[in-house]
Amino acid sequence: MQLTLRRNKGPSKFQQAADGSMTLIDHIRELRNRLFVASLGLVVGLIVGFIVSKWVFHQLEAPYCQLPSSQAVRADGTQYCDWIVLGVGDQLLLRLKIALWVGLIVGAPVWLYQLWAFIAPGLHRHERKWAYVFVAISVPLFVAGALLAYLVVGHSLQFIMEAGVLGESTKLEVSAYVGFVTNMLLIFGAAFEFPLILLMLNFTGVVSARKLAGWWRIVVFLSFAFAAIATPDPGPFGMTLLAACMILLYWIAVGVAYLNDKRKGRGKEIYADLDDDEISPLTDDRVPVGASDPIEAPTPIEAPSPVSKPRPLDGRFDDIS
Repeated sequence: MQLTLRRNKGPSKFQQAADGSMTLIDHIRELRNRLFVASLGLVVGLIVGFIVSKWVFHQLEAPYCQLPSSQAVRADGTQYCDWIVLGVGDQLLLRLKIALWVGLIVGAPVWLYQLWAFIAPGLHRHERKWAYVFVAISVPLFVAGALLAYLVVGHSLQFIMEAGVLGESTKLEVSAYVGFVTNMLLIFGAAFEFPLILLMLNFTGVVSARKLAGWWRIVVFLSFAFAAIATPDPGPFGMTLLAACMILLYWIAVGVAYLNDKRKGRGKEIYADLDDDEISPLTDDRVPVGASDPIEAPTPIEAPSPVSKPRPLDGRFDDIS
């Protein structure tokens, strides 16, 4: 008798969730375990974010500290960047907020993997492949949008402050300023994800590249409208820069959509090159209609047999009924 040292393992949790053999209780337990691991990743990221929060704040305050109005002189003659703090705990709360944002970014590989591991069994293999591709593209696009927002804030902050009713730049409240900069980073980063939406519509077969290219007037108008609302700079610099980047990304998405349509053979259907008023090139195989077979004369129907006269009521039932 031959002994084997390897134990026969059953199907993994991924295989059980993919083939539907996992029960509802097992799904709930898996969700609980993955949420626990994701929370541990966020806690570790929060600790790292709290350690580097001061360095991150120095990077965010750089556009403000370049203004002459933000500079102040200490008693020893050294200059420093002066802020307005309204509350006692505002500095600590601001550091915790920055640590939370950094923790979400640092712990993203952990909680994103747990989220993906819970969702992936319900997807097909080609859907998982395209999900990897879109996630790999969305990250650099978001980073590029955030860097553009930081550049816009650095070039437009002085103009915004001097264009107000006071006519000169003044000191700012630290929490409001950091909130303004982080909102700008999120808005610009989300705006750079716009071409991914178009590509998802094309890759799923909802719209073709030709139709996407036909939307260019609407896209240009919406890009400038969104840029005018999102950018804090009332001048043309920030608005034009954001709108130009969005339009450039739109045309790149259209080009990728054309390649995808060519790869899948879209647009080569039998009626693709025909106008609405043009006759189909299909052959017209007409079959002549000949004389039909003669119809026989109808046969007469026999007359129905007479119905017997019903018996009287007295004779239908016996004495018991």
